[in-house]
Amino acid sequence: MTSRIRYVSLLLVTGLGFGLFAVAPARADDALKTAIASDARTPGQKARDQYRHPYETLTFFGIKPDMTVVELWPFGGWYTAILAPYLEEKGRLIEADVDPETAPENYLSYNIQLQKMLTSRPDIYGKVETVHLSPDKPLLPAGTADMVLTFRNIHNWHWYGQDRKIFEQAYKALKPGGILGVVEHRADDPDFEPKEMGQAYVGTQWAIDMIESLGFKLADQSEINANPKDTKDYPIGVWNLPPIFAGGDKDRAKYAAIGESDRFTLKFVKPE
Repeated sequence: MTSRIRYVSLLLVTGLGFGLFAVAPARADDALKTAIASDARTPGQKARDQYRHPYETLTFFGIKPDMTVVELWPFGGWYTAILAPYLEEKGRLIEADVDPETAPENYLSYNIQLQKMLTSRPDIYGKVETVHLSPDKPLLPAGTADMVLTFRNIHNWHWYGQDRKIFEQAYKALKPGGILGVVEHRADDPDFEPKEMGQAYVGTQWAIDMIESLGFKLADQSEINANPKDTKDYPIGVWNLPPIFAGGDKDRAKYAAIGESDRFTLKFVKPE
């Protein structure tokens, strides 16, 4: 082998070696997997993993066990049951529940559900903090949070004219470089604005534009929570689908076969 051939071969091997290092997958988050498998979660909660993909979703957002994480409107605490044990040792979990002064009264029962869950297992939830999510009051002292999460809430906030103010509070609460993770029911029209109470689907681009107009920058988006079976043409919208089955037994098998709604998953960053 001539010296030129040896040189070219060395470049190829070296380049391949660097390439392998560059594309190596991220290390699995065993602590997150353990939290998802925790006995703090009910069988009913775990049954929804096939639709909500908690491991893939949270790793996509970039969660770490030493972060201060805020979840907006956790409702009954589906994600709380994962986040609490995951963040218990090194991190901090703050659940921003429904504000009694500004939210519709019919939403307040979710606070009761959440508190019942938190008090049921002090060994798991003893360190979880709660605050009220108000569009008019600071969520936390400015620059406190590493990550803010919201799952399927934009339509509610927009219907009551609170979405922009709530995302403004999230922006202030985050540290520079902090992450906003968003999951929402996806409308077929990317520019669809959910102006009136309806089927709860939201346009992806409309949501991106609204959130970016408040200072956030879209960092990435994922199809983790997509569901192509969701035709989005049901009498009661997403509530016809599991887990609600708002239509009762009517066409229940049909909706069960579809599964939960088609959803977009967006990762935003507060600029440094």
